[in-house]
This record gives sequence, structure tokens and C-alpha cells, in this order.
Amino acid sequence: MPGAGRGCRDVKVLIVDDHPIVRAGLRRLLATEPGFRVGEAATGREALAVFREFRPDLVVLDLSMPGLGGLEVIPRLRIENPAIRILVLSMHQEAIYARRALQAGALGFVGKSAAPERLLDAIRRVAAGGRYIEHEIAQELALAGLHAAGQPLHALTPREFEILRLLGEGSSLRQIAEAIGISYKTVANACVLIKAKLGAARTADLVRIAIQTGIARP
Repeated sequence: MPGAGRGCRDVKVLIVDDHPIVRAGLRRLLATEPGFRVGEAATGREALAVFREFRPDLVVLDLSMPGLGGLEVIPRLRIENPAIRILVLSMHQEAIYARRALQAGALGFVGKSAAPERLLDAIRRVAAGGRYIEHEIAQELALAGLHAAGQPLHALTPREFEILRLLGEGSSLRQIAEAIGISYKTVANACVLIKAKLGAARTADLVRIAIQTGIARP
């Protein structure tokens, strides 16, 4: 266990999730294990601010949050600290989300439906610098890799994927620009590229695709 019986400092874990009940549950779970200190953030932007103050060793991060989502947060955390260890804890258990998170720089991916002991195992492994992907997700990830060429969503960059998610959740182009911290023109240009990649004619079609594929949270 981290720090147990070795005279080492506690492992600092930052939990980032917009649901208070999830953060409280994770805090209680980690309280059962010696060697952890826990911080919390409810949004992507708050996570960046808390990260600079708390200086965690491990971040347990949700992907789908209002405003700045997890896929945008991961590279920004890695700019702050290239050695940061990130474990994604997501309600989405499809391979494409795991692929995106790992490409962005996460070391692990586990679904929110995972058993507590499995989640603790994931936290321990990633905190120690290892990798962890749930077996079922890893299998799906491997199979999806065989057919990636036929999946249009795989052609999207992490930022395009995040813009598509925010569109599906009802954000306007101006709101997306503000949430991500880029210009309106950059968002508009990205939407043109996303439409081309997905064969969509209108922004409304992108919203429909985001909802139908489960990228956008109702």
C-alpha cells in the first residue's frame, strides 16, 4: 500500500468529478486504505486550480463534465506536470473513450460500475506508475483496433471529440469556445472539419450523432 510502513509520505490523490456523491464515495473508499491524502474538484477548471495548489501524485478524473471536459483536462495537467499519473473513472465504458483517454496521456481507465476492490486495485497500480485497463474494456479496445479504419469517430482529434460532446450536450459554439479557452473562429473551423470527417451536412447532424453514439450525456 502507498506509504504504508515505509516512512514515505502519503500519496496525494485529486478526485475530479462533477457529482458530489461520486467524490464522496471515492473519498470514503480511499479512507479505508492507509497512505492516501485526498483533494477534490467539481469541474475541469477547478481541477486545474486545485492541481496547482494541492500538487497531487495521482488524479482520478471523470471525462464528461460540464464545460471543460476530461479529454481537455488531461493534456493541460500534463503540461503542468509531465509525470502526473491519471486514472480515468468514467460512466462510458466503450472502447473509444478508453482510446481517447490513453492517447491524451492517462495511464488507466476504469468504469464507474467497477467493484470497489477493482477500483482500489486500479488506483494502487496507477499511483505506483503502472497501467490499468479493466479486462472487458481492454478486450473491446483490442477488437476495436482491428476495425478502427471503419469507425469515423476514430478520425476525430481529442479536441474535435470534445467539441462534438459539448455540441451534443447543447452548448453553442460561443459557449464551447469559452469552456475550452479557444476562439469562436477556431471552434467554427473545427466543426467544419468534424462535419467532413463524419459526413454531416449541418451542426444539427453533429448533435444527433453525439447523442446517438452516447458521446453526449443526456
